Amino acid sequence: MSNRSRFGALLATLAFVATACTGGATTAPASGAAGGALTGTLTVWESYGSGAGTEPDAFRAILANVKTANPGLTVNVQDVKFDDLFKNFELDAASGGGPDLFIAPNDSLGKEARAKLFLALDDKLAGKLGNDSQVSIDGSKVDGKLYMVPESLKAVGMFYDGATVTKAPATTAELLAGVKDGSLKLGINQGSYHNFGWWGAFGGKLMDASGKCVADQAGVADSYKYLADLKAAGATFYKKYDDLATAFKTGKVNVIIDGPWATGGYLTALPKLAVAPMPAGPTGPAQPMTGVDGWYINANSKNADLAVAFALQMVSPANEALFVKAGHIPADKTVAVTDPITLKFADAVKTGFPRPQVAQLDNFWGNFDNALNSVIDKGTDPVQATKDACTAMNTANKIP
Repeated sequence: MSNRSRFGALLATLAFVATACTGGATTAPASGAAGGALTGTLTVWESYGSGAGTEPDAFRAILANVKTANPGLTVNVQDVKFDDLFKNFELDAASGGGPDLFIAPNDSLGKEARAKLFLALDDKLAGKLGNDSQVSIDGSKVDGKLYMVPESLKAVGMFYDGATVTKAPATTAELLAGVKDGSLKLGINQGSYHNFGWWGAFGGKLMDASGKCVADQAGVADSYKYLADLKAAGATFYKKYDDLATAFKTGKVNVIIDGPWATGGYLTALPKLAVAPMPAGPTGPAQPMTGVDGWYINANSKNADLAVAFALQMVSPANEALFVKAGHIPADKTVAVTDPITLKFADAVKTGFPRPQVAQLDNFWGNFDNALNSVIDKGTDPVQATKDACTAMNTANKIP
């Protein structure tokens, strides 16, 4: 859930020929019309990975469905490393290039929409999102306009290995006690996204209604102190997400905070995989950030109508059911979720903090990553680190 480095990190290019089994257009200019198969050529980016795994397998299966139905549509798929996705798109789109569309979380939706890199979709999606949850629609908007075809929702929870953990800690106190006595081997991804939920558990808040950072007023520093206490008790912090995932799969740690996208890979390695909410804190439940994944249409695309029609087919109920098997929580309310792990994440989504798409959020990530790193790596006083990050955020946002 980050955006770094240049476009040299494309990992694979796959070409698929696909046609629609649902209403679409015969050409790009008329792709919204009913009754015809989609024809033409699209360039698509995704970041599910080019190898084996539940998410890439589901993505390829969905594309295969589109291929079977639509022999007149060529889709050139480029797999882009997630850490590079947003930066690559910004660099290419700013110079008039980039894919016709790509699928990603709404991490950078506000920033890139305000930079006019995305096509506003209100007219093209009118009447077509009737089955989607309101939180998925709201998470696809910036300043009241739709910029994304919603696909799924996500929020982190607490994975644990049921083979070695008999009872999931329900509170922050229980988690800390388990780390201290060695019964819980906790791994934590050292980044603001995975740890945002602790803020709510300790009564912290990021911004007020005006967009001013108020994280230094209460709670956030307490959550940082708690994370430092976890480290002191024996928890392992990982700066590389892949290292955290590997440690969990191999049993080096048996409790982690992560999201539903990882369910399939973890379940393969850990047959007794289980999930619970992030532990509640002294002031109430944890509130992980709830995000929305979906399809973005490049404002530079000459095939915008075709791209929208393709995106709608990719999130059709039959196709979305394949992603649900890979752990996705569907934006479409008519798509059933029966897996107990995915259902737990669906609960986390409902109680999470919806990711705001205000401009001020752009200056949250770097400043509070710095604060977290300072506390964990250098032992900086959490109160001072939080105050410095909040001041820097407000300064960058020109808020006194």
